[in-house]
Amino acid sequence: MTEVFDFLFGPYKDYNTLFIILEAMGFIFGALSVVFSARNSIWVYPTGIISIIIYVFLLYNWELYGDLIINGYYFIMSIYGWYIWSRKDSEHHTITKISSMNAKDSLTCVGIFMISVIFVSAVYIHFDKFTEWWAYVDNLTTALCFIGMWLLAKRKIENWIFLIIADIISIPLYFIKGYTLSSILYLFLTIVAIFGYLAWKKTLQNNIQTA
Repeated sequence: MTEVFDFLFGPYKDYNTLFIILEAMGFIFGALSVVFSARNSIWVYPTGIISIIIYVFLLYNWELYGDLIINGYYFIMSIYGWYIWSRKDSEHHTITKISSMNAKDSLTCVGIFMISVIFVSAVYIHFDKFTEWWAYVDNLTTALCFIGMWLLAKRKIENWIFLIIADIISIPLYFIKGYTLSSILYLFLTIVAIFGYLAWKKTLQNNIQTA
């Protein structure tokens, strides 16, 4: 057991105590955010914003600029999504309900992916960080998360597919770099996202049947 603990958390022995506390807090609020998202609750956004602010600080120090940009984008989309999700009609019913992507959404996703790859590549080139293999992986996860967050704000069920793929890729990325708590968080996020997708799918089917 000691060997397993050392293997998982050994990288933290020389780690700044403040950073450990912040990563743990980011872990907790990030996990809460995804749970609220899976439950289709607007609390996904306030809890997510707290996690975002923490991770922006950490990612800058870890030099994971792609993920740093993701979180900056998350912040903007969280404010936007919070507004979209909070809108109600005259009878106080939620205006934006769970739905599926259409052709226009698909084209928008392609555009977001292309812009993200170009922009993040420019950032890594500027900071001379495209010499590491993980920069390319980080670039991919950034694009997937950009799409996922936009779809989440629009309450499109496909957001889960993009986020699940990004989470799965992020698990080994963070583990290899020694950020075990974040790696465990992404494992947890993957599991919750799968259940979130199934829950949203059930809600979508019920909405179609009662329409």
